[in-house]
Amino acid sequence: MTTGPRTGAPRTLAGALRLVEAQTAEPCTVDVAGYVDAVSAHCPYLAPSIRRGLTTWTVYEVASDERKFVEAGLFHAGVQAAEWVRPLAARPHGALVCENVVLLGDTGRLLDWPHWALKHLYGPVGLMIGKFHHGEERLDREDLPIPPPPYSFFPVRPAVRARDPRFLADTPELADALAVAVDDGRDVFAQLPHDWQAVKAWSRSLPVPPRPARQRKPPAEAS
Repeated sequence: MTTGPRTGAPRTLAGALRLVEAQTAEPCTVDVAGYVDAVSAHCPYLAPSIRRGLTTWTVYEVASDERKFVEAGLFHAGVQAAEWVRPLAARPHGALVCENVVLLGDTGRLLDWPHWALKHLYGPVGLMIGKFHHGEERLDREDLPIPPPPYSFFPVRPAVRARDPRFLADTPELADALAVAVDDGRDVFAQLPHDWQAVKAWSRSLPVPPRPARQRKPPAEAS
């Protein structure tokens, strides 16, 4: 029998991130309405998700100068989002669920390593973990420009197995795992220590293709 998702994920150190606004479908601390409307032209799932109140936002702010602490906080916030999405994915309209973890402040490339670890942990159980940096310019699969994000954030949602593996061209093993992923309720941290630096070291050991796809590069080495 399949059990609900369990996690022994590392916990964040207090003070690395400040919660600005708890999860909500209608955030008031960040203005995302115009961006969402513009991006809907590039994503057929976004508008129906918004109409059903299934796209949510949790807003944090950088509250530490220590990179490792902020990365740990972001990773934990991503884990919380993923574990919230997992049981909802099997419910009616579960494919439309999307939780966005927003980070305010001087974000730099702080999202890179947490995202790299999260997408490899949760891809095999059927989740897509995205990464968008404030002001970043990207093209969609039709080579049309996507509106630059007004904030840095992780979107966390159930994968569309017929479509999403193509977005993981630079990580073919992960793309293959995502294409056949089934969430069996496993603890994705069963074999990992409860420490962000250990998780980060594990993520560094993952195979990195020599020629990553444009716009979806693996994270740069932290300074």
